[in-house]
Amino acid sequence: MKKPIRLEIIHEDKHCNARYAILHTPHGQVELPMFMPVGTRATVKTLSPEELKQMGSGVILANTYHLTLRPGEDIIAAAGGLHKFMNYDGPILTDSGGFQVFSLAKKRTITEEGVVFSNHLDGKLLNFTPENVIEIEEKLGADIIMSFDECISYPVTYEYAKASTERTLRWAKRGKDAHTRKDQALFGIVQGGEFEDLRKFSAIETVKLDFDGYSIGGTSIGEPDDVFLKMVDYSIPYLPKDKPRYLMGIGSIDYLLQGIERGVDMFDSVLPTRIARHGSLMTSTGRVNIRRSEYKDDFTPLDSSCDCYTCKNYTKAYLRHLYVSGEEFGKRLLSIHNVRFLIKLMEDAREAIKHDRFLEFKQETLEKFGDKRGF
Repeated sequence: MKKPIRLEIIHEDKHCNARYAILHTPHGQVELPMFMPVGTRATVKTLSPEELKQMGSGVILANTYHLTLRPGEDIIAAAGGLHKFMNYDGPILTDSGGFQVFSLAKKRTITEEGVVFSNHLDGKLLNFTPENVIEIEEKLGADIIMSFDECISYPVTYEYAKASTERTLRWAKRGKDAHTRKDQALFGIVQGGEFEDLRKFSAIETVKLDFDGYSIGGTSIGEPDDVFLKMVDYSIPYLPKDKPRYLMGIGSIDYLLQGIERGVDMFDSVLPTRIARHGSLMTSTGRVNIRRSEYKDDFTPLDSSCDCYTCKNYTKAYLRHLYVSGEEFGKRLLSIHNVRFLIKLMEDAREAIKHDRFLEFKQETLEKFGDKRGF
């Protein structure tokens, strides 16, 4: 049977586990490694689908939790699915809502059946199970959909992490059994907290279920940098090389590069648009806070080495003026820059991998950026 997606590995860096590949999907092929902008409510905040395509976006994300609340999966299905509803003709991925249940629900009860929780809009109770989450995602119609899992907090006891990891595996099997659409790829999610044996167990057992791709979940939720890296290192050796690997919720420059070095193919985060709305920009020479008064008469581009629409057409002085004046156009221009910056970072990383110099590229990039994450 033909698979809904196919990973074609083109080149592996000779000095680390970074790899350049092509991911073939029902809505076109994309190059890996890649950063995926997040369109939580079927839109990447302030940006149009046309702008995303122009800046080189491949896969973009939409959020199952938010879309089932508004406008509802049935309305999106009636529109012909997410691609038609949001007018994006490239590949789309929907998450399962597990992280939102963890981060947004003030009250939740986790059982073997699933999670009952109060939604953040009106407090009404919702019930997410592995089966009905898959049903919702099938109605949304993305190219890649995610299994329903529990995103545990940090830190937790070993006993809780173990019970949660085992339950997530049972949920993964139930979700896979419920999955009927053959034109959608379904990814499994590796959990296990900070514990090496649980990460190994989760990865091995999830792979046995034979998903179309694999995600490393439960990271970047407040743990220290060294713990984050251990979570990835404990998981990735047990994931198959012939399927895509996805590190969820990652958008900081150092974490992206650390993930690529270890063989991760896909990343996503709301970081670039979120910090843009607060006036923070990623540039090739470090962080820029456009609110600072030093930029009020600075008529140079935001980043002279950036090829985005913002940097080619506007100055820091104008961007600062728009931001301090509360103009929405300013938020759009800043978001365009940050999203394009991370997409361009991935393009440059791919070129470095092709020439077996990713480790040098990583070092050069972090030295130029300065304070590693910067945010």
